[in-house]
Amino acid sequence: MSHIDIGVGRPIPTPNRIYCRGRKRETMERGSPESFTRMGTLGIEEECFVVDETGRPTSGTDALVYEHEPPEILEDRLDHELFKFVIETQTPLIEDPDDARERLCEIREALLEHAHAHGYRIAAAGLHPLAKWRELEHAEKPRYRSQLDRIQYPQHRNTTAGVHVHVGVDDADKAVWIANELRWYVPVVLALSANSPFWNGFDTGLHSARAKIFEGLPNTGMPTYFEDFETFDRFERRMLETGSIEDRGELWYDVRPHTAHGTVELRAPDGQADPDVVLAFVEYTHALVEALAEEYEDGATGQARDHRRELLDENKWRAIRQGHDVSLIARDLEGTVDLGELVDRECERLGIDGIKRVYDRESGASRQRRLLEESGPDALCESLFLQTE
Repeated sequence: MSHIDIGVGRPIPTPNRIYCRGRKRETMERGSPESFTRMGTLGIEEECFVVDETGRPTSGTDALVYEHEPPEILEDRLDHELFKFVIETQTPLIEDPDDARERLCEIREALLEHAHAHGYRIAAAGLHPLAKWRELEHAEKPRYRSQLDRIQYPQHRNTTAGVHVHVGVDDADKAVWIANELRWYVPVVLALSANSPFWNGFDTGLHSARAKIFEGLPNTGMPTYFEDFETFDRFERRMLETGSIEDRGELWYDVRPHTAHGTVELRAPDGQADPDVVLAFVEYTHALVEALAEEYEDGATGQARDHRRELLDENKWRAIRQGHDVSLIARDLEGTVDLGELVDRECERLGIDGIKRVYDRESGASRQRRLLEESGPDALCESLFLQTE
């Protein structure tokens, strides 16, 4: 593992205050099967980095979240993540999948406008290659302070940023069944999205170091199989009642039924600067959920694939380590399949093409390594600036 001295941006001092504005905390709230009422709606969450004009990470700032009012479209849809230099946006509910591009780009444009107005820029990747966690300020929200106190070192170093795709499902048991089935596809999406080779000043040798860093937290990674909604609900309730989590949002698995939104949420992709890449994962996730819903309705519940978590973890590790070059254990567990062959098969099966374009282009991790070697850290930073088209 080689060290790369690629610097850090200017520190932004901020006062020591506790803030509670933004997304409401879900402490001890319970999910409900009645939340699952609509099929096929979408929501997209993106985690991004607040950077200076050269693309270097700020040590931390409250300017964009608490000190200035954001554009109206970002009201209640913009918040800090664990570190002040990591922020999250959420699209409004997307009724028609054909509107996903417009909704995503509207949010991105508003975020860039807001950042530029206050002297910042926005970047996106699974990890910012220049960020050194010891030099960054943690957010001051009570929720995050509690997590830092409870989890300690793994959370203190968690500078990760991902993309989360929500797809509405109209039945709670169906949502759990779909989430079970989606577990095999998590490594596929992760391999295609791999965009975080550098962490804390090092080339990790991985294609998605974000995924491995994030797995240091409790309640992360590949979830186990749940028989039905009652089983998942009982697990969620027990985790809350035993103090294992403070709110249901702390079940940070790679895929989960979201019992508040009535969705299945795929949390596998690394952050991306290019909206086309994000939209390819949105298209694929939506198509997968719709196809699995049809299987469920056609009586496939008795044929559910109760894949061993260990085999799914092996596929995820391969995706983390190899990115676009990965060969995965096949869904029927008979042999392996190269990512390129799998992508062709999935595009034909589901009638999509976005992930094919993502696979055919240079991967995010490979591009970052090439730019650093050929042109240096300035070009690497510039390549991560958030795009709107």
